[in-house]
Amino acid sequence: MNAYVGTPTSRVDGRAKVTGAAKYAGEFPADGLLHGFVVEATIPCGRIARLDTSTALQVEGVLDVLTHANRPPLADKDDSWKDEVAPEEGSPFRPLYDDTIKFNGQPIALVVAEDWETAKFAATLVRVEYEQHGFATDLEGERSNAAEKDNPHKPRGDAVAALAGAYVRHEADYVIPTEHHNPMELYATTAVWDSNGKLTIYDKTQGVQNVHKFLCGVFDKKPDDIRVVSPYVGGAFGSGLRPQYQVVLATLGALALKRSIRVVLTRQQMYGLGYRPMTIERVALGAKSDGTLDAVTHEAIAVTSRYEDFARNDTGWAEQLYKSPNSRFAHKLVHLDVSTPCDMRAPGAASGVCALECAMDELAVALKLDPVELRLKCYSDRDQSENLPYTSKQLRECYARGADAFGWSRRNPVPRSMRDGKELVGWGMATGVWEALQMPVAVRIALTSNGHAEVSCAASDIGTGTYTIVAQVAADALGLPIENISVRLADSSLPQAPVEGGSWMAASSAHAVLAAAEEVRKELLALAGKMPGSPVAGAELVDTVLTDGSIASASDNSRAVSIADAMRHGGVERIEKEKLNQFGEDKKHARNTHSAVFAEVKVDEELNVIRVTRVVSAVAAGRILNTKTGRSQIMGGVVWGIGMALHEETVMDHRFGRIMNANIAEYHIPVNADVHDIDVIFVDEPDAHINALGIKGLGEIGIVGVPAAIANAVYHATGKRIRRFPITLDKLLD
Repeated sequence: MNAYVGTPTSRVDGRAKVTGAAKYAGEFPADGLLHGFVVEATIPCGRIARLDTSTALQVEGVLDVLTHANRPPLADKDDSWKDEVAPEEGSPFRPLYDDTIKFNGQPIALVVAEDWETAKFAATLVRVEYEQHGFATDLEGERSNAAEKDNPHKPRGDAVAALAGAYVRHEADYVIPTEHHNPMELYATTAVWDSNGKLTIYDKTQGVQNVHKFLCGVFDKKPDDIRVVSPYVGGAFGSGLRPQYQVVLATLGALALKRSIRVVLTRQQMYGLGYRPMTIERVALGAKSDGTLDAVTHEAIAVTSRYEDFARNDTGWAEQLYKSPNSRFAHKLVHLDVSTPCDMRAPGAASGVCALECAMDELAVALKLDPVELRLKCYSDRDQSENLPYTSKQLRECYARGADAFGWSRRNPVPRSMRDGKELVGWGMATGVWEALQMPVAVRIALTSNGHAEVSCAASDIGTGTYTIVAQVAADALGLPIENISVRLADSSLPQAPVEGGSWMAASSAHAVLAAAEEVRKELLALAGKMPGSPVAGAELVDTVLTDGSIASASDNSRAVSIADAMRHGGVERIEKEKLNQFGEDKKHARNTHSAVFAEVKVDEELNVIRVTRVVSAVAAGRILNTKTGRSQIMGGVVWGIGMALHEETVMDHRFGRIMNANIAEYHIPVNADVHDIDVIFVDEPDAHINALGIKGLGEIGIVGVPAAIANAVYHATGKRIRRFPITLDKLLD
């Protein structure tokens, strides 16, 4: 039997998705289903002085309008509202809790009706009067009020003195705007009411058990009272890590009316959820004449809400990439009258590495060095923050492979020197880096005597391919065809799993599958060993494998007993084993993924229209479980990076504290015409330290460095350095 791990295996859930058999949170049926529509606040700060629902209640088909004044009970304590990824500092947002307004677009009422159109219409009839308070939503205007957060990256040496004495010094601010999630699937919850008072919650989420625990705390329910299910997710990448407010409102409606209810947010309403926070990234680099670094400083000033301190690691990535004897880092927060930011693909790194890699390009220009050469001169083999070697780091090979595939040696370093007809051609590059994280995960395997196995885990698949890699690893571990493996995911009643995020699910779930499969093999060996004349009698577990539907000697596969025979002889129809896999703490190594990104842009000299015509991304991320879905992950990250570089920006009118482009017509994202040639190279990176299979994650690394590579290419094409993203044609005209 051919091995599946490491091969370009098609998605096992692909047919269900393309045929419409896959159901999403807003599609599950229920008898007597009601529909809820959210009424939003239209001020950014203050309180509700009067809320009149009488006209809305007169509309035929409207059953109720839930507000802070008439809702069922909700928990009072912050701890009940804190989910597993909530910020440590602050008080989580509580929808319909009281009359306080914390941000524009905050939910203040839920209209419940027999159908969605009626609920939507009636919502327009809810009358609200406010007592508005003073507010601020402008990061740059409030920059002086920034407060520093504790930073895990301790200073080394005297960075201030080293910068002052450096042969070449570069210092600049890079501004990353607020960027909002726009997944294809709208945020939705279908809360199905059972006659016995129990609820099944179909929710768009990246963590069903996180939502389950959260709802039990908020509504003071026993674990058996609520079940959360989310078999398919139409895009998330951070927006679904925390329970979003529609799941609270749907549960609230179901409990109030003792009926099933569905709440689907509109695209505009989703702009009241989390987002990548706007940041001002100030980077300073000091270098010797040969390009080696004397000092690095990086300060990030980021948006957060008034009620929670959201912060990610923007600033510490230079410690893992470039040698420098002196460094200093700071992360500051500005509290504004907005909703709390959330994780968005490669949180912290996508923004912080963008600034760092633009600064490195500017340093290369000042030193008259090739950008790749500069990075190799500064290359660090250790995480300087902790003074640790890496489990593996093939970043040098990423530079070499990526540059060769791109044709980097043909680059003329002089800006505006390369042309294609009327277009200026620019070539830029940047480095990517992310963490290789691992989390405890439990898996249950049920093997039947007919050679079929069901693998169950509460982990989510947000479209990244968890169903498929779990099936691949299980097929190899159990010695069965992949067609004989079925996978159940994203049900809170299944074995333990964390939220799916941080690029940790592939490595974590794969090893949980291996652990459970070993327990299955142990029982099969016991059964097979008792058969008369068994070829595996007396064999140790470590000396056996499951292959071709049999348990066999690892050294001689011909000495085997079929799974069917072993189970039949033992009178067993089903073997069911569950195992929680945990990773030992490794304090001797740093764990990261790395990439080298090369980008080509073409800029119309008259119109300043920018096209990204080529991107090569060379990635070192340990063993690649599935080269087909893995390549798709990196390609998706590159496309998102094009969006960060040239398109994405949430525009707020600070006079009203209101987002002005809360739709996908005016919030620009890349479309087919914006995406051209993308070449993905997986650099071989054996890693015997990180885990048994040598796996790292791919979800985040694909985007990191891409915006900087494009920005550096724009400079090379035009000679204009744009430090405020996105890079739009008007900025090239300045």
